[in-house]
Amino acid sequence: MNSETILTNARLVLPDRVIDGTVVLRDGLIFDVSEGRSHAPGAIDLEGDFLLPGVVDVHTDNLERQVQPRLNARWPSRSAMLAHDAQCAAAGVTTVLDALCLGDLGFDKDRLRTFQEGVADLDALSGSGLLKSEHFLHLRCEMPAIDVLELVEPVADHPLVRMISLMDHSPGIGQYADMSRYRKMRRDDGNSEEAIEARITELTAQRALMRDANRRALLARVAGLNIALASHDDRTEAEIEENHADGIRISEFPVTMAAAQAARALGMDVIMGAPNIVRGGSHSGNVSAAAMVRAGAVDAFASDYVPAALVEAVFQCVRDTGITLPDAVAMVSENPARMAGLPDRGRIEPGLRGDVVRVRLWGDLPVVRQVFRAGERVA
Repeated sequence: MNSETILTNARLVLPDRVIDGTVVLRDGLIFDVSEGRSHAPGAIDLEGDFLLPGVVDVHTDNLERQVQPRLNARWPSRSAMLAHDAQCAAAGVTTVLDALCLGDLGFDKDRLRTFQEGVADLDALSGSGLLKSEHFLHLRCEMPAIDVLELVEPVADHPLVRMISLMDHSPGIGQYADMSRYRKMRRDDGNSEEAIEARITELTAQRALMRDANRRALLARVAGLNIALASHDDRTEAEIEENHADGIRISEFPVTMAAAQAARALGMDVIMGAPNIVRGGSHSGNVSAAAMVRAGAVDAFASDYVPAALVEAVFQCVRDTGITLPDAVAMVSENPARMAGLPDRGRIEPGLRGDVVRVRLWGDLPVVRQVFRAGERVA
């Protein structure tokens, strides 16, 4: 029996234009896209709201915030996963790459537990029919960590892994190049001056010993797998050149304009954080994402730590940078879907998955009103 939903009187954001029209969802797919209003019985009147393709988020740490809502309060992992999933769906995110950290650099030991429980929870929940969004895995691998290769080995071939990012959160590197800012952040976390200085010395020595060897071993381990590889927090053109030479084709969250432009010059994709757009700048004092959009140096946004930031960033980019709405929407749908190797979604087009999001502007604020995944309403 056919399952059909007709969404009409909508402003459809297509890959190259915005039209007033109708979308028919049938058996989990987009069956038809047409201009004009449908008068079919049961058609849902969207009252002139925008209809966007389902949002694809290739990097979110939101699960960590559900697992640990307060510094010393850890929430049961499966409950946290379901809360995270509900927040993603409510924000219009129909495809999620849960970014889980592998490798301890000394200040965030609970992240290992979050990774292990997160994988187990997704294994249990993915086939249950309880998740509103479709979830995959993004493995965030700390190259200087002593335990990173041991942690990667059992999950490198996991069928849900769609992306691996090579990270280095050592003091003095990437987004932590400013050591005064790094020390303040660690003080704010409650660490003593003595503990901070001791750990900085230890991590600097550990990086010199482990980073390059771990990087070579990880790249060898995942060679030939159908997994997107990303660098992380690139600062210099030299870092971009090293990454490109090693077959990495995505620069995730570059912290300087020079790094982003170098990546684009080499044909790499660039991902920036949507909160950078919504907040009007980086929370870490790095390059402005809006400036990068104006320079044509951004291909996609990720939510990083706020799922709702993605839809908000779309409309704010249109207002603040002058790009078109279809181009802005592509940065949270078609482009990230392509990067994650998911060509069956990301556009409102017949034959693709029936993932669509109804959005109404309330003043300048986009409000997600309805979300459909595979033709079924989930929010």
